[in-house]
Amino acid sequence: MNKMVQQIEIICVGNELLTGKTLNTNAQWIAKRATSMGIVVKRIIVVSDDTDEIANAIKEALQRKPRFLITTGGLGPTFDDKTLEGIAKALNRRLEVNEKALKMVRQKYDAYAKAGGIERVELTPPRIKMAKLPEGAEPLPNPVGTAPGVRIDVEKTFLIALPGVPSEMEAIFEESVVSLLKREAGKAVFFETSIYADNIMESSLAPLIDKTMHDNPYVYIKSHPKGEEKKPHIEIHFSTTAESSKIAKDRIGKAIIQLSELVQRSGGKIKTLS
Repeated sequence: MNKMVQQIEIICVGNELLTGKTLNTNAQWIAKRATSMGIVVKRIIVVSDDTDEIANAIKEALQRKPRFLITTGGLGPTFDDKTLEGIAKALNRRLEVNEKALKMVRQKYDAYAKAGGIERVELTPPRIKMAKLPEGAEPLPNPVGTAPGVRIDVEKTFLIALPGVPSEMEAIFEESVVSLLKREAGKAVFFETSIYADNIMESSLAPLIDKTMHDNPYVYIKSHPKGEEKKPHIEIHFSTTAESSKIAKDRIGKAIIQLSELVQRSGGKIKTLS
């Protein structure tokens, strides 16, 4: 992997993800969005709504020093929203009411009250909870919901906490995170494409992929069987992150030519996407 390529880890918080009640679409969305900008996703994990579990996951991730560490979920007003407590514990920082965050929360509830034709909504403890951030944190505006996102710079890692509600997570990501990712990614470009192989079993294809990846160290190749063992039809996916579109396409083009020739020599047939 090129030294210039920045890395990201994603931590998703929520019992509902671990029990299977809720599909983890946030992880997929962030991973796809980050990858498209030339950021390499190194790890995605899911932890429960438990302060110690969250803190341990944060500490472990920070030891690996990713450029970005993004959490989703657990920023709301309820008792089981414990992400910021976990982050504070991991960083050994106090949770305190952040005045900037409190102003954001207050303005949201004032807007809700005005829209509903009722008087100003009181800032109850559960509502103030959403403005309690670890020391030194920067709140990120939430264009859709109430709980602000959070950014904390920890040495060389940008730690960013986002809500679990997909519409809120996506809105904060687009408004406050994308520009940061693009700046850090620089000119990095992600490129991917697929070809299909017929008449060759995946077990026979595997060593051919290994050789091609060995000869093309910046290209990742993954096989995805689409047929049956007796009638193999395999998607072969190529991807790379490079300094420019030309370099990326040239790398993958070279790898496709090499693997296609190896497959054909082994009696297989190659089909390209039209």
